[in-house]
Amino acid sequence: MDTQNAYHPIGIFDSGFGGLTVLKEIRQQLPGYDYLYLGDNARAPYGSRSFETVYEYTLECVTHLFNMGCELIVLACNTASAKALRTIQQKDLAKFGPHKRVLGVIRPTTEIIGHYSKSGHVGVLGTPGTINSGSYLVEIEKFFPDLHVYQEACPMWVPLIENNEYQNEGADFFIKKHVQQLMQQQEKIDAIILGCTHYPLIINQIKKYLPEQVHLLSQGSIVAKSLTDYLLRHPDLEKKCSKHGRIEFYTTDQTSAFDKAATLFYGQNINSKHLAL
Repeated sequence: MDTQNAYHPIGIFDSGFGGLTVLKEIRQQLPGYDYLYLGDNARAPYGSRSFETVYEYTLECVTHLFNMGCELIVLACNTASAKALRTIQQKDLAKFGPHKRVLGVIRPTTEIIGHYSKSGHVGVLGTPGTINSGSYLVEIEKFFPDLHVYQEACPMWVPLIENNEYQNEGADFFIKKHVQQLMQQQEKIDAIILGCTHYPLIINQIKKYLPEQVHLLSQGSIVAKSLTDYLLRHPDLEKKCSKHGRIEFYTTDQTSAFDKAATLFYGQNINSKHLAL
């Protein structure tokens, strides 16, 4: 197959549906590329699983994406980015080839969070797995060592969103609870990272329980801009990414269930294919 017509999509991986909010933003900023989305719904959620299990599952899915033609993969999952990305980059990437790359969603947000805070106090809302990993604390320390960072784990938010129960009063109780618990740690917090790709679906409800001056950073547009910059800085890799405007969706679970739920996150109807691991 000649290089011009070769199919080398950009891989987007998530444990379930949240990465679709990232993919949506990436496609808006980079519409000409080919994309291959893989949701490991059969084994979701990743948030409560151990580092070893998340690494094992993520590596297996990354391997499939590379075997399907991807040269570049974005882990559009905070848990996978927190618990598996570094090990894959340092231990496994070389065996796939010298030019393969895997990126995450945590670093792009932590690189800019300090620019949104005047008080020097910022917050992170995420799943228990992401919060307990300490990844946001480590990454923010690298870029903004003077920032004070406060975290809040929100175990109920993802199940409420994935079951399409996030717009009722019961969901509001849990959203208000965790937002208030974060702000009670430090009332001077003036910038908050939404450290889960599901959370854009409830951003307006989160805003209801925050002072107006608090900045909420949603990852989709930030990751999309970061990926755009990355491709500009790595022209050899960029040239390998095919540009036919194609997009394919895969799930490790039942396709009909995936397609129905995925529409909430992606905003368009989806026809997925099943991938057996």
